[in-house]
Amino acid sequence: MNRDEFLALALRNPVNVAIIDELHRLALPDAWLVSGCLVQTVWNALTGRAVDHGIADYDVFYFDPDISWEAEDAVIRKLDARLTHLGAKIEIRNQARVHLWYPDKHGLPYPPLTRSTHGIDRFLTQNTQVGVRRAGDGYEVYAPHGFDDVGGLIARPNPGPNFSAANYAVKTARWKTLWPELTVIAAD
Repeated sequence: MNRDEFLALALRNPVNVAIIDELHRLALPDAWLVSGCLVQTVWNALTGRAVDHGIADYDVFYFDPDISWEAEDAVIRKLDARLTHLGAKIEIRNQARVHLWYPDKHGLPYPPLTRSTHGIDRFLTQNTQVGVRRAGDGYEVYAPHGFDDVGGLIARPNPGPNFSAANYAVKTARWKTLWPELTVIAAD
């Protein structure tokens, strides 16, 4: 699978398109729609399922040097108000703030990031290390590992500093139930 094939399938989900378009209108700094909602839409297209089958939420990353909770909360409320009509659970996170809460929530260190794509780089699985945003008249796609695993319905661990074999097992077990065609690469 190449970038254009991935993008065409990911944009079949009207919720993905609406979120990406709204992020562009709001001009949030370094804003991306990321991860599972994109990949799982592609899986659904490839397996003949409804475009939103199995999608638990839609993740938005942005990067604002204002790391106050108040600033992030204002963005969350603004985007929620503009997208509530979609009826989707949208998770919005300022990647400049993740290091403030991640260690307490997950028990692992998390150094400060300098841009949103650094957060994408830290995802649990390589196949979900993707982001899409508007760029001019088209789209920018970030995918450091390409699209072969997405197109091949393969879940592969990302052996980065935040990897948790237990979390990987839980996530891939859920996915395998929803997409039995999925091949899960064991964590070492």
